[in-house]
Formats: sequence, C-alpha cells, structure tokens
Amino acid sequence: MRAVDLIRKKRDGGQLSPDEIRWLIDSYTSGETGDDQMAAFAMAVFFQGMNQQETPALVQAMMASGDVIDLSSVPGLKVDKHSTGGVGDKVSICLAPLVAACGVPVPMISGRGLGHTGGTLDKLGAIPGFSVDMDADGFVAAVRNHGIALIGQTGRLVPADKRLYALRDVTSTVESIPLIAASIMSKKLAEGIDALVLDVKTGSGAFMKKREDARKLAETLIGIGEGMGRKVRALITDMNQVLGQAVGNANETWEAIEVLKGGGPQDLVDLTVEIGAEMLVLGQVADSLDDGRKRMQGAINDGSGFEKMKICVAHQGGDPESIEARDRLPTAAHTTDVTFDKAGYVSVIDTEAVGRAGMVLGAGRARSSDVIDPAVGISFMPRLGDKVAAGDLLAHVDYNHEHKLETAQEILRGAITLSEQAPKASPLILERLGGE
Repeated sequence: MRAVDLIRKKRDGGQLSPDEIRWLIDSYTSGETGDDQMAAFAMAVFFQGMNQQETPALVQAMMASGDVIDLSSVPGLKVDKHSTGGVGDKVSICLAPLVAACGVPVPMISGRGLGHTGGTLDKLGAIPGFSVDMDADGFVAAVRNHGIALIGQTGRLVPADKRLYALRDVTSTVESIPLIAASIMSKKLAEGIDALVLDVKTGSGAFMKKREDARKLAETLIGIGEGMGRKVRALITDMNQVLGQAVGNANETWEAIEVLKGGGPQDLVDLTVEIGAEMLVLGQVADSLDDGRKRMQGAINDGSGFEKMKICVAHQGGDPESIEARDRLPTAAHTTDVTFDKAGYVSVIDTEAVGRAGMVLGAGRARSSDVIDPAVGISFMPRLGDKVAAGDLLAHVDYNHEHKLETAQEILRGAITLSEQAPKASPLILERLGGE
C-alpha cells in the first residue's frame, strides 16, 4: 500500500477498508508516513467524512498503535469524563476529585488546548510542581491507591493520536466528527475504563456550532463505546457563553478549586454536579441522578473533594499548599479593565472570540510549538441577558506583555452584541443521550 493512494481514495469520496486504515495508522506511527501526508489525509476526511464502518476501524487502529491499560486490579467500576472543548471549561479539575471522593475511581487522561479552547493539562500545569507525566504502572497504582489520576498520554498510549491531535490543531481539521470521535474514543478506551460520560458542547464557543452536529457527534461516540462493551452517556451543553468567568490557565484552575471549597460560579457548579451524578450512577454508587447530585454536593460541603484534590496534587509531585490561596499560583505582572462603551442587553456573545483573546495574551496556542503562559487570562463578566450601561465592567485582563493587550481588548469588545431587548434564556444542559 501507499499513503498517497489512500489519501486520493478518501479525497475522491471512497471508502477505506479496515486493513487500509490500519496500515495508514501503523505507517504514520512508525514514521514511514509523515506529517505532510497525514495532514492531507486529515483534510480529506474533514471534507469527505467517514462512514459507520470506517470510524470504528480508525478507533481500533489508533488504539492498537500503543498499549492498552489494564485496570482490572482496581476495585469497582472505573468511570471517566470527556469534554469536546469549550471556553472556560475547567470542569475536569473539580469533577474528578469529587467523583473519586464519592467512591468511583476516576482514571482521567486529558489533552492540551486545541485552538481557542483550553486544555486540562495546561491548566493543571499552573500548579507548581504538578506533573501530568506518568507511566502505565504508575497510573494504575494511583487509581488503585487514591481513586484518581490526572495525566496526559503516556508515551505508549495511543501514540498515533498524540501526533495526530497536534497536527489537527494546526491544520484547521479539528472540527471533523470522525477525527474527533477517533481521538476521544481511542484514548478513553485505551485507558481501561468501564464507562464514560461525555460533555458535548455546542454553540459559538464550541467546535460543534450547530446543535444537530453536536448530537451527531454524541451519537457517534456512544455507538463506538457501546459497540466495544462500555456504557456511555452524553450531555449536550450550551457553549454560547463562557463557562464560569475565568479564561486562562492559573485563573481557571483556581476557579475549579473554588468549587471544591464550596464557592465558584453557579453554572460551573451546576454542570460539575450534573456530570458527576451521571458518573456516580454509572459507577453504581448512586441509585439515581437525584441521589448522585446529593452525593456530589455532599462531597463539596464536607470538603472531601478538596482533600482528594490535595492528595492527587501531592502524589503527582505538586505542592498541595499551592491550592490553598490564589497568590500561590502564577500571577501576571499587569492587570487592566475593559468596559462597555454603550448600554443595552447582552444578546449575543461570540464565545470563540473570547477564547481567541486569551490566545493572544498567551493562554493558548496558535501553533503546537507555542509556549503557554499560565499567568495570563481573562475574567469575563457578561452573561446573556444582562442589562449593561456604558462604563460597566466587561472583563478583567491579566497580562504580561503590553503589545498583546490592545489586540485582546479589541477582540473582547467585538465579542459582545447589545440589543434593546433581552434574549430568550437557554438552559445549560440541552439534551441527555445514551442509556435506556
């Protein structure tokens, strides 16, 4: 076989066989096929898509490119969560310790930021000393001994995805449903879980702008997972405004810590509790979603979720005292306020633009080689439906480089549309899929 022939076949709308997909992934992992040809293949998939046979074959081929972790030595049902990415989405950082504190082991392997969305690994990297690097044996031991591990991909876990993940980010092929599905499910199934809860986001700050595309992605992910013997649930959630207020790395991490301490923005608390309730039901420690919600709120109220996070931080080389106070996390040298220049109701938020403003400051990557600045970020204040006056606060901006500030401010002001009437309110959770 030759990569160029498979690229041409997919470019022209043909169907690739499982053997052809397996050969392509194997040759890419070994280095025989380079990034240039894989970028062309990703673009062909972006435009032509993959059918119900090709996408699971791609998942299988990517899983087979490395090791599959065995968590059978860990008692109980192992449950993870995955978000398709949004602006201000720091749910994993407060969710995992709460679920673990409730008795469900959480083996969480996360990724770095893609485009305008932040990455859990980048946010955790703001905790001094915290290491997301762990081999498979250490990962299993952490989940067995502490009920939680928050790491990046090991060197031998789905190496094909590790390369393709970065390539998609810089070739504008992130939004492809087959490539998203293959990336998510190859990692999640390779980490040895029994069940998975998906947060599939839709709206201006999501990769899936249209709700029907988000539903299609959710159904694809559920089908792949259930076809391989895992229980999968999906929530389709609104990303037409920032989740919480913080956009960045250190500031998002701290906002998640605030949730563990009983504070934090209400929308972030609500989504964390809802996803956690689903995980507790799948982990068979809660009889119903209502029971799961009560258990999640109990782990917030009694501080057990925060204590579990401190244990996780300490085990992974971080300073547990660093999450006791905001000034122990990275802080930018400068801060300034952005204000509204006219009055009205906040009717539309270009949430992706808010994420881009964070990228400009250094909180995200335009290229895979870009270095994240954990200290910079935005506290974005408006909520849809808010009535604002000229001079009201739009955002606090924390920055380290003056030359980046003006562009970020311009983007933030352009992200808001004001109207004379308040828009119709939209729920945070739009749909639930999977299960009976």
